[in-house]
Amino acid sequence: MAVMLPTIMKNLFSRPETRLYPAEVRELYPHTRGHIEFEEEKCVFCTMCAKRCPSGAITVDRDNKTWTLEPFRCIVCETCIEGCPREAIKLIEQWRTPACAKPTEVYRSAAKQV
Repeated sequence: MAVMLPTIMKNLFSRPETRLYPAEVRELYPHTRGHIEFEEEKCVFCTMCAKRCPSGAITVDRDNKTWTLEPFRCIVCETCIEGCPREAIKLIEQWRTPACAKPTEVYRSAAKQV
């Protein structure tokens, strides 16, 4: 018991070692890989991002002008961002919210199709 007494006293008068979540939210580290976001007004549907995606999370349909992302399949490797000539894909340094189902994000072009 005498061996544990210093540890007991230290624990009684110090802060907890863990964060009091959600009151204290952990700050993200610089260059945190969060998730990708897409801007459909910049996209020309060249399919370069889909060709470069190693996990197959991105599919592009040039005929219907749709861009589809499966976010839980994405490994956030940033190769789609590097391959996009119009910079329509951005990396957001914030984590995606948890989900019970695996959603699919579909973006359609707002421009009139000829």
